[in-house]
Parts: sequence; C-alpha cells; structure tokens
Amino acid sequence: MRAIVKSLLLLSVVRHFQIATPPTLNMKFIYPQARRDESVVDDYHGTKVADPYRWLEDPDSEETKEFVDSQNAVSGPFIEECEYRQKIKDSLTEKWNFAKYSSPAEHGGHYYYYHNSGLQNQSVMYVQDSLDSEARVFLDPNKLSEDGTLAISGTAFSEDGSYFAYGLSQSGSDWITIKFKECPSGKDLPDTLEHVKFSSMAWTHDNKGMFYNRYPVDDKSKSDGTETTSNYYHRLYYHVLGTNQSEDVLAVEFSNEPKWIIGAEVSDCGKYLLLSLNEGCDPVNRLFYVELDKLSDGIKGILPYTILVDNFDAQYEYITNEGTVFTFLTNLNSPKYKVINIDFSKPEQENWQTLIEEDENAVLEWVSCVDKNKLILCYLKDVKNKMYIHNLETGKLLKEIPLDIGTVIGCSGKKKNKEIFIHFVSFLTAGIIYRVDVSVDDPTPEVYRMINVNNFDFSQFEIKQTFYPSKDGTKIPMFLVHKRGLVLDGKNPTYLYGYGGFEISIKPSFSVNRLVFLKDLGGLCAIANIRGGGEYGETWHKSGTLSKKQNVFDDFQAAAEYLIDQKYTTPKKLVIHGHSNGGLLIAACINQRPELYGAAVAQVGVLDMLRFHKFTIGHAWTTDFGCSDIPEHLKFLMNYSPLHNIRVPKDDIQYPSTLLVTADHDDRVVPLHSLKYIAELQHTMKGEEKQTNPMMIKVDTKAGHGRGKPTSKMIQEYTDLYCFIAKTLELSWHES
Repeated sequence: MRAIVKSLLLLSVVRHFQIATPPTLNMKFIYPQARRDESVVDDYHGTKVADPYRWLEDPDSEETKEFVDSQNAVSGPFIEECEYRQKIKDSLTEKWNFAKYSSPAEHGGHYYYYHNSGLQNQSVMYVQDSLDSEARVFLDPNKLSEDGTLAISGTAFSEDGSYFAYGLSQSGSDWITIKFKECPSGKDLPDTLEHVKFSSMAWTHDNKGMFYNRYPVDDKSKSDGTETTSNYYHRLYYHVLGTNQSEDVLAVEFSNEPKWIIGAEVSDCGKYLLLSLNEGCDPVNRLFYVELDKLSDGIKGILPYTILVDNFDAQYEYITNEGTVFTFLTNLNSPKYKVINIDFSKPEQENWQTLIEEDENAVLEWVSCVDKNKLILCYLKDVKNKMYIHNLETGKLLKEIPLDIGTVIGCSGKKKNKEIFIHFVSFLTAGIIYRVDVSVDDPTPEVYRMINVNNFDFSQFEIKQTFYPSKDGTKIPMFLVHKRGLVLDGKNPTYLYGYGGFEISIKPSFSVNRLVFLKDLGGLCAIANIRGGGEYGETWHKSGTLSKKQNVFDDFQAAAEYLIDQKYTTPKKLVIHGHSNGGLLIAACINQRPELYGAAVAQVGVLDMLRFHKFTIGHAWTTDFGCSDIPEHLKFLMNYSPLHNIRVPKDDIQYPSTLLVTADHDDRVVPLHSLKYIAELQHTMKGEEKQTNPMMIKVDTKAGHGRGKPTSKMIQEYTDLYCFIAKTLELSWHES
C-alpha cells in the first residue's frame, strides 16, 4: 500500500514527494528537502562548526512553519494508515476509563483531593468537610477550556486554609497565571498574577499575602510558550490579597546573578522566609533567610536577608524547625543524603549536628515532619521505596511503614497533623492510598482507597528486576514487565525506556499506555535505571554528567545488548523510547549503535548540544551537560551531540525506524532541537539505498513539554506512537 502526499510549497519551490508504506518497509521514503544555508558557520575556540539549519530556530518564520507542515504531511498519513489504529485507540480509551484519585490533604479542617472519573481531560479538585462526608467540586479545570489544554500547575493553601492559590498553564507552557479562591466555598477572588514562571507559592502566616516568582517581561516579549528567548533575572515578589498585581512588592532579586533561580518557603513557625538559590539543575543551593517577624514595617520592599550558606557545594532542603534550630535534608559529604540540624543562633558549620546519618545502602529521597515531633523518611533502595518514622528530637528510628515493592508518588501530612496519606503505585498496581495515624504507638497503614483498572487481569503479568553489566563493568538495574511464562526465543516485541540525567530516578510506576504494549501487542517492557539518574545518589548522578555523559549511552546500549543476548528479543523487535533528556539518550544511541534497534522514538529531546543553553531555561542544564562556551567542554559535547554526529552507518547498516515528537508550546526544550535533527538526518541519508526505514517527525499543536496534557491528547499521542511502533516492527494484534 502506498500513500501519495500532496505537493507542498516549500521555500518558493514546488517539491513533490511520496511515502511508501509496504508491509516490509523495504521501499524508499522521499522527504521534503529543507534549505541548507552553508554560510552559517560558528567558531568554537578555533573549531569551525557548520549550522545549515539555523533558520529553523525561528518558530515564527513562514519558512519554519512550512517545514513543520511538510513534515507532518509525511508522518501523519504514515501513522494513520496503521491497520490496528482504531483498535489501539479503542484499547487506550477503554483502559484510561477508570476512576483515579490523589491522596487527600487537610487544610483548615477540610480535606481536598483530585479525582478523574475516567476520561476527563483534567482531574477535578474536590473538598470534603470530613473523610466521611460527601465530596463536592472545589475546582474543575475542564470548565476553563473547551479542549482541556488549560491545566492546574502549582497550588498553595494559606496557613489557616481559608485561601487557595493555583497556577494555570495554557497548552503545556511553563508560563502560568495564578488565580485565587476562598476556602472551602470555592468562591473565585479577583486577584490575578500573570507572567509567572518556575514559581514558589509561599503564604505568610498572617494569611494576608503570598510570595511568588516571575521573570521580567516587557511589551515586546512573548510569554505564551512559543518563544525561544532565554529566561534571566528570576525575581521574588510579594502579593497582598485583594490588591492589583501592579502593587506587588519586589522582595528579592539578584541583579548581578542573571541565572539564579529563587526558591522561597515560609518556615513552619511562620517567622522565617527561607531562600533557596539555584544556578542550574544540580542538587546544590545557596541558603539565605529573612526574619519576617523582625520587619517592623512589614513587607514593603527588598527584604534584608542573612546568608547561611554562600556556595554551591551541597543541597539543603528545609524540613522543619523548633525555634532557631532548623532541620535540613542535605547531601553535604553524603551523596545518599542525611538529616542535619543547624542552629541559626550559632550558624558556623562546626556547630552543625547530624541528626540521622547517611545510609550507605539507600538514598534518602525526602523527609517531612508530622505530629509535632515525628519525621517521615522515604528511602530508595535498589529503585524501590521504603518508609520509616523517626523522632525529631533524637533522630531515633521508631518504626518502618511496611510497603510492597513499588513507589510512593504522594504523601500528604503536615507538622500539625496526626495522620498522613500515602499514595503507592507499581508497574502492575494502579494505586493504593493508605492512611496512617502516626500518633499511636504502632502506626500501621490502613487502605483508604483502592484504584482499579476496569476489566484488566494483572495476574497474567509479572515483574522482574535484573542487574546487567555496562561497558565498564558497572552493574545496572533494570525492571522487566511481561506475561507470565514468557518464552525466551528472541522474538518478543520489546519496549526499552530510559532517562539518565539530572538525578531523576525512574522508579516503578503505573502506566495505562504500557498496558496496550504488554497485552494487545504482546510485548515486554524494560526500564533501565542507567547512570545520570538518582537511583544510587549523587555519585550515580555525577557518573553520567559532563565528560562522563557517555556512560549514560553505554549503559542503555548494554541494556539492549542484554535483552538480545538473553533471548528476550532481537534488534528487529526492539523499540527504544525517551523523553526530554531521554530524547537526547535515544538520538545519541541511534547515532552510535543503529544496528541494535528496530525502532526509536525520541520525544521533546535536547539534540543540539552546542546551542541548547541559548534558549529559554536551557542555561540551567549546563550543570549536567556542560557548555560549548567553555573550551574543555566542547570536545565531549561534540563527541555525542546528536545533531553533530549523524553519519551514514557502515556496511549495510541503516538507521532504525525513527520518530521524533515535539510540540509547538514546548518552552522547556524548544522544538528547534527536533526540527534541526530531523532535517540533518533526512539530508544525510538522502540517496542511501539501504535506508528503507522511515525517519519522521510529528509536531503537536497546543501542547508543551508534557505536564498537564489532557487525557484526549494523551490517548491521541500514544495511539500515534503505538501505530508507528506496530507498523515499523511489524507487530500483530493480540485479541483478548
């Protein structure tokens, strides 16, 4: 079968092209040819690097828009012609259609939680007067936009629970607008805060106002999610409820530090404003504080702060305080984290005390204080969560909270609460919400709510964790999810996912979309916990950054080799997939080892490693990636930058079937990365008879980096993804 795509007008030239979609994918694909401007050459410390698709960095130019349209005109028909398309969409829709809940959280004597009845585009926020009373709608974002592309992004209740602030993101952009409500009535307040990005929401304990962040925006600046300009000079403002935003007080700024991002939090006692200052994405921060109770005139202008930590040597995350004694989670000389006390009345480092020592066998992910003097600690041990209760005064272990193998994705409870709610998931567990009364002598989790997928038999599947050797011998953990009794004949369709960056751990999680691949396409899902993540602490993270970034790619390639060697699959049946930094992973791996994979999907990937820092918040990623402005960084960036390492593979090897996915409102990883990469890939492989696998890009509209995406778009996205995979790996449909 063959689809003929209409002629497109591109660069004032009529270009005819067609796509071939035979079952064996052994015919040539003809792609729209993008203009190459060979005159664009950059000089990096004496190294000349051409950038012929620089013009694709302008998202507003007609030429870029025509390029996007022409590429979608190729990928769209190819994906839509999958013979299982309707079955895939129907299956995804059926599996998505189950009731979903978040953990309840108490504010002002009332309980709030999110609920999605099944196929609602956005989850609805409900309020209850007690856990046993009838719930009523508090905030329904589905009523705010017809297509569900307006999503809640960031929330904060006032200390007494009488007011609620919430951010709204349009089409997935990182920019938000903050609105306010009265509680528990849900009555809308007129206050509106615009041009907000990467914002704290910290109420003062008099409940009169809130700290929040924004970047400078003038009349000429775009802030709709389609811009590419860099974000500099993050500022902290204070908004008094009932006033206009124009009256907001500029409270903190660092005019000599354009890259600093200001995090703000009001202490449990309400007397201190804690300022956490970051320059990039490394888990390190400077730590300043303001004594709010000593501001005789209130918050009227730039706040006087005291410097506690004035370097980027470690991370300090506030837990609680008793008077001047503050408790922090830190990785100071402890790559797997520990808990320390700092007395602000004697802040010299020699006076700091360790409350809970680092565990050499597990990473301490987070700590919260509940029931006045108890600490809830959540550890990650071999990529599985464990929870414990400790005493705040002594640090002594009081009890383990027993959990199955899986992940805690939410835990609500504050210092003044005697109960906590734990939201637990796993690969085959859609969700269990536990309630724990931590005030009793033997705190025991009680099931508060079970979340169940309709008409799906999870018992026919199993989870395994294996450890395989990477290129340098390092043991890498990997989860495998598949049907019981899987035959190791090398013929199983296999979906391999990875990330490997920014100390982000890829833990056991529940995915509706994954069920389609497992059941309907008869596949196996593998999740490789490669270096660069946080699975084993900061040492594991650092071993996959800067000049060691190649370890990340080696780990992932070794995962593919392991799956092939152990007869789980074969290259022709193996698809690899990653988002964002994971998109970088996928593109680097198909450049380096194209023969290992049958198909590859790189979503919203960082692909131009020489220029990423010049757009939106890209400068913050230099802590992981490095920066081409630094001579010693250029070499290792050039060695793996996906855009700059596209080559015709040797011998009869071709690139795997490749799908890039990006979005027009992605102001995190701007679309130019994917656009330039696909243009270069198609140009390089043009005329290569051996390249019969498709190389395509799909550009979504009214979508961003992924957060807040409505259910309808999620179903559409994964319908397209699995259609591409099913066609290119030549998979069959498994009827129930």
